[in-house]
Amino acid sequence: MTVILLRNGNVYSPADPFATAMVVEDGTVAWIGAEGAAEAHVSSADEVVDLRGALVTPAFVDAHVHATSAGLALTGLDLADTAPGRGLDLVAAYADTQPAGAVVLGQGWDEPAFAPGIPDTAALDRAVGDRPAYLSRIDVHSALASSGLRARVPGLEGMTGYHPTGPLTAAAHHAVRAAAHAALTDDQRTAAQRAARTRAAQLGIGTLHECAGPDISGRADLALLRALTAAEPGPEVVAYWGEAVATAAEARALVAELGVHGLGGDLFTDGSIGSHTACLHTPYTDRDGVTGTAYLDDTAIAAHLDACTEAGVQAGFHAIGDAAVDAVVAGARKAAARHGAGPVRALRHRVEHAELVSDDALAAFAELGLVASVQPAFDALWGGPDGMYARRLGAERAARMNPFAALNRAGIPLAFGSDAPVTPLDPWGTVRAAAFHHTPEQRISVRAAFNAHTRGGHRAVGRDDEGVLVPGAPATYAVWRTGELTVQAPDSRLSAWSTDPSSGTPGLPDLTPGEPLPRCLRTVVRGTTVHQADED
Repeated sequence: MTVILLRNGNVYSPADPFATAMVVEDGTVAWIGAEGAAEAHVSSADEVVDLRGALVTPAFVDAHVHATSAGLALTGLDLADTAPGRGLDLVAAYADTQPAGAVVLGQGWDEPAFAPGIPDTAALDRAVGDRPAYLSRIDVHSALASSGLRARVPGLEGMTGYHPTGPLTAAAHHAVRAAAHAALTDDQRTAAQRAARTRAAQLGIGTLHECAGPDISGRADLALLRALTAAEPGPEVVAYWGEAVATAAEARALVAELGVHGLGGDLFTDGSIGSHTACLHTPYTDRDGVTGTAYLDDTAIAAHLDACTEAGVQAGFHAIGDAAVDAVVAGARKAAARHGAGPVRALRHRVEHAELVSDDALAAFAELGLVASVQPAFDALWGGPDGMYARRLGAERAARMNPFAALNRAGIPLAFGSDAPVTPLDPWGTVRAAAFHHTPEQRISVRAAFNAHTRGGHRAVGRDDEGVLVPGAPATYAVWRTGELTVQAPDSRLSAWSTDPSSGTPGLPDLTPGEPLPRCLRTVVRGTTVHQADED
């Protein structure tokens, strides 16, 4: 038996709001308490860690990632935050570093990168030469594709979302993405996945929810990720597969074949606001008559939920626009009418993103136990009166985007994530984004946001005893160097999954914009250290 004593710090735990020490035995939290009592554990400890005032918290859960694409953005051409008008120069410079015939892969561009206008295919060809090139927009729901890549996709011109010279969406986008990623070797995929897991560990993330699927990364990619996770220490990976099924037998077989937790994640019902493909009831403000793209209707959604509920498999859907979210709600109600609300609630079916949600949909989420897997960094990036949401949707709808407080007040379980590479892995930044939402009415407390990014992610996959540091819980935690800690007052808006200590409240860092975010010193997953930083 291995015993580790951590002492002389601050331990964020409902077991003792004033704890300064913790004992871990063989990957399980064995004791939490005050410094005076810690001395009694020194003689039995195999290792004593002097925290020197550091904060110990449960490790974060990122509830929505794409490991290979996130890793490629970390190690390759990342066009996020590109200076206005510099996009094509960066693409050309990067292309010159690639071997002849290699696919040029880039991620993260937004319109300003290509000011004064998005390049057409001819301009992209001039930048990359005859190389095949795939440059996905920041939301990964549209992309620029060079002539060299387009030529690799037979029948592209007849696909939904095809444009002869501009960005591709829908089926055409999925086809060119598949062609681009097909050029990656297994070693390249594994290297990207390793980079994503390493970065997650450096940020205090102990668990990643991988959202894979046939239109995203493919079976071989998922198999490589599962093999890497089994072979190397790092954050745990809980995998979802975004493919619709028609029968319970099909659901069970697919889960068994792929080794996934559920059939959801990015099972697309629509696209994204930025690419004008999120499905809306009322047209986009900046595109006359355009209401987005509906990939699944409520009948298909109901069939998938019906099959998964009968099979005892968690289901889920990508739904951003209000019409898409309402379609998921209608499908869930049909499944509940057949199986009863209890079985539907028990499986905690997920809705990824859930950005524009009607009052009726909020009530249905609560009634049917749907989990909202959401990304606060979306609001930080695109919210506000001058943001992309306002340009696409107008001020009134933009102010209703990403309604974290409304979801929380309704008792709807929240699980926070990044959708990396759409936004970077950045857990404390995510907590800050939720606490300082552009719309003040949709802000939640730092404590509620922290719980959604730790315990909420575990409970979304049925691990109700994880994500909190109490005796008997798995020792999955992170150690942080922070500024002063702020005592959080009890918050009546907390999700039903949040822990409310009976006396006193643990402290969390001050995340006021402008304040430095905590630095991760150590990340531990079930007792195994997966990240250890040097400290001055």
